[in-house]
Amino acid sequence: MTVGLDELKRRLGTFAADQAAGVSPLYEHLAASAAGDDEVAGLLLAAPDEHAGAPLLLAAAHRLVQADPVHPLSRYYPSLGGFDGVDGATWPLFREFLLERADRAREIIATRRVETNEVGRAAGIYPAVAAAAKQAGGKVALLEAGCAAGLLLGLDRFGYRYQCDGGEQLVAGPAKAAVGLHCALDLAPGAVLPKLPKKLAVTAKVGLDSEPVDSSDEEELAWLEACVWADQLDRIRQLRVAAAAQRKDPPQLVRGDAVDDLAEAAGQAGDGPLVVLTVRMLAHLPPPRRREFVDALAGLAGSRPLWWISDEPYEAGLAHVLPGRDDLNFFDGDARCTLGLTTWNDGSVAARALARTSRYGHRMTWLSS
Repeated sequence: MTVGLDELKRRLGTFAADQAAGVSPLYEHLAASAAGDDEVAGLLLAAPDEHAGAPLLLAAAHRLVQADPVHPLSRYYPSLGGFDGVDGATWPLFREFLLERADRAREIIATRRVETNEVGRAAGIYPAVAAAAKQAGGKVALLEAGCAAGLLLGLDRFGYRYQCDGGEQLVAGPAKAAVGLHCALDLAPGAVLPKLPKKLAVTAKVGLDSEPVDSSDEEELAWLEACVWADQLDRIRQLRVAAAAQRKDPPQLVRGDAVDDLAEAAGQAGDGPLVVLTVRMLAHLPPPRRREFVDALAGLAGSRPLWWISDEPYEAGLAHVLPGRDDLNFFDGDARCTLGLTTWNDGSVAARALARTSRYGHRMTWLSS
């Protein structure tokens, strides 16, 4: 499907109003201004992806500023040491900078896709992995479908601190972990705090992606950083630290389709208990492929112990195995994903909604059983 200029401008405006507003003054301003500018918005016409929008345009611009950090525009980019807030010069300077590099911007937009390999999301899925490992009796292998650079596969080496209602804290992970994550944890009515182990025993780590990213490559790492919003410094710092830590414990990254190549990737994780992770991935698949993915998981579960941990919009993920939970709807609810834990025994599926999770793993609400 060809996306026209009017639709691209609409997407830019929607991003500014619905996603960046109140979160990123810089990106709200830039996206809203681009929504009214045919030349800047038109750069996105180079994108082959029908879902192209503000995140791709802003990531391309971020990458170009990274490559020219002495340009005056960098003073608005905290990621590059800038400390100026949005003012009357921000948009004119951004517009001039980007259009002067229009060919390079189009090249990036045409050949790249936004990679949100958000390390903070590990805080959301760690309790579910711990629950699966307990059910498995200890050791598990990890397979992430849609892994990008596979940074979440390092979750067993991260440190976690959950700040709970009433001041209580839950602490998990190695005491001297290079990556330390913080998450606010509140309880839904009737829920009790999860029990978290200090350590997880992981036997293998495999990532499956149509275009896996090598974070040890400086150019690839620079693009991952460019995809992070330029005024969210903690996310960029976590990304860099996790990428450095990954070099000491690299996962096996497999190029392939999330459905068609799932069984082959699972085979590379050994033949013991397997935990399959999907984190904000299924919503990017057409609805029929989501169903096929779940069917593929059920097929794998017929030959080995398998747990599926999904941190997805309810409609895209858990609804396939736990239908009828309209209270968990993402699109007509509170726009939070649902953390699910699913397993199969003798062909029967057992699924639980464990928690509601925020976009970047900074907050979660634990649900009652």
